[in-house]
Amino acid sequence: MPQGKVERVPDDGLTTRERRRQPLLAVHTGTGKGKSTAAFGMALRAWNAGWPIVVFQFVKSPKWRVGEETALKALGEHHASTGTGAPVTWHKMGEGWSWLARPGDERDHAAEAAEGWAQVKRDLAEERYRFYVLDEFTYPMKWGWVDVDEVVATLRERPGNQHVLVTGRDAAPALVDAADLVTEMTKVKHPMDAGRKGQQGIEW
Repeated sequence: MPQGKVERVPDDGLTTRERRRQPLLAVHTGTGKGKSTAAFGMALRAWNAGWPIVVFQFVKSPKWRVGEETALKALGEHHASTGTGAPVTWHKMGEGWSWLARPGDERDHAAEAAEGWAQVKRDLAEERYRFYVLDEFTYPMKWGWVDVDEVVATLRERPGNQHVLVTGRDAAPALVDAADLVTEMTKVKHPMDAGRKGQQGIEW
């Protein structure tokens, strides 16, 4: 597909302009590093396009600070003060999700994941955002915390022009089949193979 030229133009009656505005379901999967990093890079493009962004971080500990979180939240604040770009909302599992106010002593990871997915469904139904990053969402599906068929049906039937990007290893085949864009990150070599630890600015 050199220079962005498609190999085949479908006979669907759509204009080039209409094809450019079709909502995408994207999946970043595979064992290699860079799935979330690439997703947040796309979120930067969405911000520049003026699309409201939401990030749902499944699985990651609330104690972990992701560099892109700080950067994207700063861009959201920049939008609030100048009108440039777009608003950014960030939800992290383990912090009780931002819409829940019920701290507990013992975390129920499966229940938290289900609550996060329930909020995603509400947001999609209300068309609250234009660009969704469901970070590491493949794991709740793999572990049976959320139903794969329900996820696929909901994402397929989402209204409006909402782009959704799911990251994580071992993406369910049904999700891969439903997606418009699938990238598999393949690990060729990694510093951790040589016993080196992750470092700030590279891993987070």
